[in-house]
Amino acid sequence: MDEAAFRQAHKAIVARPCSFEKALLAACASCRLAQRHNIAEREAVACREAEAQARCAELHGLLRRHAAFALHLRQAGQPLTHAQEMKVQCGGLAGLQQALGGTRSPGDIAALAGAANGTEGGLDGLPWPVIIQSLAAWQLPRRRRQS
Repeated sequence: MDEAAFRQAHKAIVARPCSFEKALLAACASCRLAQRHNIAEREAVACREAEAQARCAELHGLLRRHAAFALHLRQAGQPLTHAQEMKVQCGGLAGLQQALGGTRSPGDIAALAGAANGTEGGLDGLPWPVIIQSLAAWQLPRRRRQS
């Protein structure tokens, strides 16, 4: 399947794309609202609820904006590499989980985003320095060498 055909099929199948798709596919986190779809040999993740998808999209945007300096970006809106996006998603969710007083690894993304939104000051009032510190420290797991 060529890239244009994949994008067209993805758009037709996934009505509400998950903002944290990479984290879910890498098993950095889970989400009770995630719905996985197989498109050819690839996998895509959709959200079952519009309100939760909007909240996660806002959280993802804030994570990217606040992480610009930690990711050594010249502008907050520029495209990210795969490794940088993994840091934003996996490291950002882990930092958010810690900032909200939870365990080291993030659990349900929808519940985490809802809890973050319910804090005093909402998503803008989160302790961003703590979250970004965790994001910056997060590293992709090393590949194992095959013998």
